Parts: sequence; C-alpha cells; structure tokens
Amino acid sequence: MKQNPAIDVPGALLALRQSLAAYSPISDETWHDFTAICQCRRLAKHALLYRAGDVPRSYGYVVEGLIRGYACDDKGNEYNKNFFAEGAFPGSMTALLTATPSLLSFEAIEDSIVVEIDFVAYRQLMMARDDLKVFQIHYLEKNWLLAKDMREIEIVQEDATERYLRFVAEHASLVDRLPQYHIASHLGITPTQLSRIRKKL
Repeated sequence: MKQNPAIDVPGALLALRQSLAAYSPISDETWHDFTAICQCRRLAKHALLYRAGDVPRSYGYVVEGLIRGYACDDKGNEYNKNFFAEGAFPGSMTALLTATPSLLSFEAIEDSIVVEIDFVAYRQLMMARDDLKVFQIHYLEKNWLLAKDMREIEIVQEDATERYLRFVAEHASLVDRLPQYHIASHLGITPTQLSRIRKKL
C-alpha cells in the first residue's frame, strides 16, 4: 500500500472495506492482500483521475469528493455518463476488461481523495478468493445489470422532466453539489431546458 502522508490512509482503507462489506463480507486474509494493490491519491478540483484515449491500469474508490465520468464528441460537446460520490468506484470497466483506450475521462468536480486499485492484480486476487468473487457478483448485479436496465428505460420512455425528477429522487445528495450544466449534460438536455424545468417545478 503506497501512502500519501497528507491523507488519512487507515481511514480511507476503512471506508473502502466498509463499502465492500456492504455487498458481501471480506475476510481479513483477503483484505490484507487487497490493501497491497491499493494506492491513495488526492485530486484537486478539475484534475483528471483517468483520461479518455489512455489505456487504464486501475479503477478508483471515492473516499471524499465527487468525480464525473464523461465523453466528449468531435465538436467538444460533453456528455456526463455517471457521477461518483463517496463510496462509489469510478473507472472505465470496458477499457479495463479489454485493455483498450478509454472512451471516457474521469474528472474531479470537487477536491477529492481516491483509492486506486490495480485492476490486473485485483482480477488475480478475485480469481483466488471466493469472498471477493461473491462481492463482485453482488456489485455487478446492482450497479451494472439493474442500474443499466433502469437507465435504458428512463432514456426511452421518460421525457426531460421525468428524467430530472428521477435523478433528484435517486441522487438527492448530489443535486446541490453539482453545477446545473453537469446535471443537464447527464440528462441529455441543455442548461436552459433544465432551468425551465426547475422553474415549472
């Protein structure tokens, strides 16, 4: 475990273990080996955790702060795919699994503290430890399968107002932390449209 003296590393790791345990318990033996593949980082606001076009080697865990995952088109327009607050795991899983350049960038919206987890080492450890396999299954079911289905339904069936209300309901703690233009980008509307929606509500 590489340490940054400016970061409360034991506190950061405790938060990480508690987040893992919320899905499935992790044994002390597995946890000991898990911490060996972790590194703590402090990110200033607007700093990039991962950059589009790079082949990532790790994924993150947010101890403090807020990260956005976004794509940018040829005209410079940005689309916010996801937001990652405390307890979430930012990273381009598709790029990690295929060892290809990421289509997304991950930027700190606030000053943040992140634990980076070496992906190849994590996969090797997961293959060797059943408790980590169970965690992975529960995590993927909740955050990839179920969440992906809801997002697809939301995009196809709901209008902009309904999408905004759903975002507020599901991410109430983020509404006041995010600039309105970031929320608008995530919803696929303009900031002006979002402003009109908010005024009507």
